[in-house]
Amino acid sequence: MAFSLAPALTRNEKFGTVRAVEPFLLPRFFERATRQVFGDLALDDPPAARYVTDLLTRFARTDALYRVAELPGQRLETVVDALRAVERAWDVGSPDFAPEREQTLRRHIGDFTLFMTGIFRDHVQRLTLVSYYEDQGRRAYRFVAETARAEGRPEAPLFRRLSERFEHYSGALSYMRKVYFRDEPSLWPRAPDDGLLRRLTSL
Repeated sequence: MAFSLAPALTRNEKFGTVRAVEPFLLPRFFERATRQVFGDLALDDPPAARYVTDLLTRFARTDALYRVAELPGQRLETVVDALRAVERAWDVGSPDFAPEREQTLRRHIGDFTLFMTGIFRDHVQRLTLVSYYEDQGRRAYRFVAETARAEGRPEAPLFRRLSERFEHYSGALSYMRKVYFRDEPSLWPRAPDDGLLRRLTSL
């Protein structure tokens, strides 16, 4: 299956006139797009750029947007679904009891909210939920950063920056969508419907 590209990718003729990207070429394609956007916005953070490239590559597939590998068969369609999964992971009476999953779930929350407030910002903004997403995203990445720091893992500074500068990277994704991908909704999974997003307020 090929993914269509927006004509906007020919802006300043930096991306040529390629009309489709095969899935195995997506990492290279998104790496070029991310590098261009970070340059446009003067964001000097190569590790964050690599992370954003990986995030876009993963979430170009709908199943990755709503699923976590450690929870096979479960769809996490909202932030609330993921937060409830965190609660179940710590519930000794739940069949999903597995505290070690919390870090993976928190990272998924961070990734999901960063992606949604960037690529689908207009959709989220229309429901006045941007602040909620941003708050949960910052908290999620901060948790991952602190856990990584406590365990002495080298990615701790990256997740700390993702937390502290969440709006910067979300804004970069929004800019990318509007400037380079504005004419190609088929490149991305379909956004959740309004009913699913409104469930965020039920927590």
